[in-house]
Amino acid sequence: MKKIIPCTWMRGGTSKGGCFLESDLSKDLTEQDKELTNIYGGNDPSGREINGLGGGTSTTSKAVIISKRTEGVNAINYTFAQVDTKSTLIDRKGNCGNMSTVVGPFAIEKKLVDSIKEPITLVNIYNTNTNKKIVAHVPVKDGKVVYEGDYSISGVPGTASKIQLDFLDPGGAVTGKLLPTGNVVDILDVVGLGQFRVSMVDASNPLVFVKAEDLGISGVELPEDIDDNKELLDKMLAIRETAAVYMGIAKNLEEAKQIPAIPKFCFVSKPETYTTVNNSKIDKKDYHLSARMLSMGKLHPTYAITGGICTAIAAKIPGTIVNEIVKDESVKEEIIIGHCNGTLSVDSEIQMDKEDIKAIRGTVFRTAKVLIRGEVEVDL
Repeated sequence: MKKIIPCTWMRGGTSKGGCFLESDLSKDLTEQDKELTNIYGGNDPSGREINGLGGGTSTTSKAVIISKRTEGVNAINYTFAQVDTKSTLIDRKGNCGNMSTVVGPFAIEKKLVDSIKEPITLVNIYNTNTNKKIVAHVPVKDGKVVYEGDYSISGVPGTASKIQLDFLDPGGAVTGKLLPTGNVVDILDVVGLGQFRVSMVDASNPLVFVKAEDLGISGVELPEDIDDNKELLDKMLAIRETAAVYMGIAKNLEEAKQIPAIPKFCFVSKPETYTTVNNSKIDKKDYHLSARMLSMGKLHPTYAITGGICTAIAAKIPGTIVNEIVKDESVKEEIIIGHCNGTLSVDSEIQMDKEDIKAIRGTVFRTAKVLIRGEVEVDL
């Protein structure tokens, strides 16, 4: 038997995946997991997702599920799902900032937004993964989303219209605390590897930050430098899994292995001139912080938006590893992060009352594009 499911495949920022109405998917999450695995071609030992629409990478195996929210103007419920390429795992623990970009446009296209105003319509998004709110500023004309424009972002060829995303009160998105352990710096005891000095911060998504020099690397590595170095990658994953336990995300290391999407591991360093994956030269004078993060066990080819927000907020918290590197740059509203494919600018705001620190917001600018509108056929 077959099930036909309406789907709009979209690019949001530097990621892409399927956008679905919640009503078109099974309510039972076990059945929904089967549907998503089938659609994307997950559970592929090769990781290529050859039997589905997924692109064989974490950044091209993402799902957006939305519904109309009953309270508020232009209010939308949004659930993010990360589809694993090699197993049946569907991870809903955290959000994806890049794919958050398509929620507003997709909701407008599906007529879930009541009050459309030109030239910008505000869509009030409630992310069910993190119980946090996002305000999307979507360009519109004649009641329709405007996708064409002259704004460009690193990692995406060409230009499109600018979509502003305000992540409100992003602190404690997963753990309930901006600083899950209560400390700006912790010493992790990693089984078989010794101790590592880290900062664990939870804003939009939880991250564990480590200085690149403590890993014996420069900080401007590209994916092949990390993904092809099994010993180094295993070390990073072991730190990530240990941090998951310290942060209360997992009860033990074995459970942490089953939650690959969070926390995200990130190594940071001072700016250095480097060449991106697309052979573009990024001068050290053009950004404030070099940062690389893992995504589903591999180095992210760009930089996750939620990770960018967490990094920008961490930069403003006195004493964190990120703050140690950026120093006086942390007092600026905008932090420019150098990543594998260029730079990412993040505007953030925190509030400090003696020792109490609160993340007020993080703001980024992204673009979106509709790739295909249609239906997918699912085996039951």
